[in-house]
Amino acid sequence: MRTQVVLLRGVNVQGTTMTMADLRATLDAAGFPGARTVLASGNVILADDRPGEQIRELVEVALRDRFGYDAWVQVVEQDELARIAADYPFDTDESTHHPYVVFCRDAGALAALQETVHGPPERADDVERVAAGERVLYWETPKGRSLDTPIAKVLARKRFKADTTTRNLRTVRKLLN
Repeated sequence: MRTQVVLLRGVNVQGTTMTMADLRATLDAAGFPGARTVLASGNVILADDRPGEQIRELVEVALRDRFGYDAWVQVVEQDELARIAADYPFDTDESTHHPYVVFCRDAGALAALQETVHGPPERADDVERVAAGERVLYWETPKGRSLDTPIAKVLARKRFKADTTTRNLRTVRKLLN
């Protein structure tokens, strides 16, 4: 069995609330016994050999049926998640900045996202930095500014809602342990 990481978008924010016990029970009923949650923000680790796309579809249907919201999830094999974490390109001072990984499940959406955040895949300014990765966008932003920077505003657009979810690099690393 392969270890799969399922990342739910928008859990326990903006009115979409669920307990992790309810989430685990829902996944168990959907055919994912033994799923375990990490933190209370929609991070699930499960063992399953089905293709990621099939897992994604099953989880989204189960969440929509049980919790009544437009569920969007990303499925990443744990080995790939380890590569993504290892490839984080910025030397971040976490006392002043947040290191984020923006996961994108659609190559077209990722390309549009990269183009929208200023054309070339790498950018640096006095506020934030961004770099392209495989299936992800790496993003660093000052603490307290993760909702109001130019890139944050792009990520909040409806165009990217179904295809992206963001995790702090510390959370990504926690999913590997």
